[in-house]
Amino acid sequence: METLDVLVVGAGPAGSTAAYRLAAAGHRVVVVEEHPTVGQPVQCAGLVSQRVLDLAGSTAFVRTRVRGASVYGPSLGVISFKAEEPRACVIDRAGLDVYLADRAAHAGAEYRTRVRFDRLLERGPTGARVELTDPDGTRHELTARLVIGADGVSSAVARAFRLRRPVEILPAFEAEFPRSPGDPDSVEVYLGRRIAPGLFGWWIPDGAGGARVGVAADADGTTARAYYSALVAQLERRFGATLGSPTGYLVSGIPIGSVPHTAGERVLLVGDAAAQVKPLSGGGIFTGMRCAEIAAGVAHAALERNDLSAASLAEYDRAWRAELGEELRRALYLRRLFTRLSDADLDAVVEALRNAGSHATIVAFGDIDFPTHVVRELLTTSPSLVRLVPKALGAWVSSGAYRVPDLDPGPRRK
Repeated sequence: METLDVLVVGAGPAGSTAAYRLAAAGHRVVVVEEHPTVGQPVQCAGLVSQRVLDLAGSTAFVRTRVRGASVYGPSLGVISFKAEEPRACVIDRAGLDVYLADRAAHAGAEYRTRVRFDRLLERGPTGARVELTDPDGTRHELTARLVIGADGVSSAVARAFRLRRPVEILPAFEAEFPRSPGDPDSVEVYLGRRIAPGLFGWWIPDGAGGARVGVAADADGTTARAYYSALVAQLERRFGATLGSPTGYLVSGIPIGSVPHTAGERVLLVGDAAAQVKPLSGGGIFTGMRCAEIAAGVAHAALERNDLSAASLAEYDRAWRAELGEELRRALYLRRLFTRLSDADLDAVVEALRNAGSHATIVAFGDIDFPTHVVRELLTTSPSLVRLVPKALGAWVSSGAYRVPDLDPGPRRK
């Protein structure tokens, strides 16, 4: 039977980051990816911060940089801002995945595509024995000292190792248009229950004269594609022009919530499998890659001392939550309050921000990886805005407390 140090399931940014770090440290790493090609199908809109480029160590996959954003309320009232310097990057998401996989492969990791993780057979003194399905449909077993689940929102690894509890899953639907009117230097965000209840719709320039248009919304009986169609119709009315025919589509699910344990005996979860996603935006590339680096550091130390127990690997849980956990918790709290706002409330929030002259605050404090910083600053400096939000949020802001109060867990998709 084949034996190895680390089996990474999933070749997205988080999985390939963990594979790179562990292979570079001298461990035998195998990455299995169920799809035929790394990077396909594309799983997100591809708007990231400079931190992602720093973690990757390259800008090869950057298509354009944007300096501004416009947020539209349900009635199309808008607040816009632009910074002097770029604040985010639009990337070729498939290109990022391929780049990170190549980096890991050059460090010594072995990639196997069209291979599916099926189940955990046993956890013994020498490793976790698992069953995989090969490209020809045959099944085989291997033993890994450690398994890292980087296999997305429906993680088979999380289920097999019994680490997962249900989280809310937001369906997302996006299309790429080769030509689109709009400001190529800004992104656009659309709020409202008719467009995207539970999150928002977006228009993102692609750097080549086109755009990515999509929505992520609550699974309330209406499909994400139907909400996407409503957004396209609204954009065409605003632009006074049709967007034409898309060249491609993206369909995905975004996990919103928290997983109580992302480590166990001989297993770690990273990225979407661990619900390491920003609740206010649905983005998870930066958080997934950073947590994968932390996971690799803890895994390397555990492999070196040959202690892959749950107690040993729990250091990963503690470490990533110490760095990112409170930001995610605050963002989840804010999102659950946000979902309780009516369309009239959202229009009023946009109007209050515009009347309060919040542009400078947004430019100064805006950060797509840590959005709660600017939210709190806006609430602190805009008394009219505080009056529009629930009392619990106003109390949090006025108290000066760093940690947010507890809130009911909110909806979860079964």
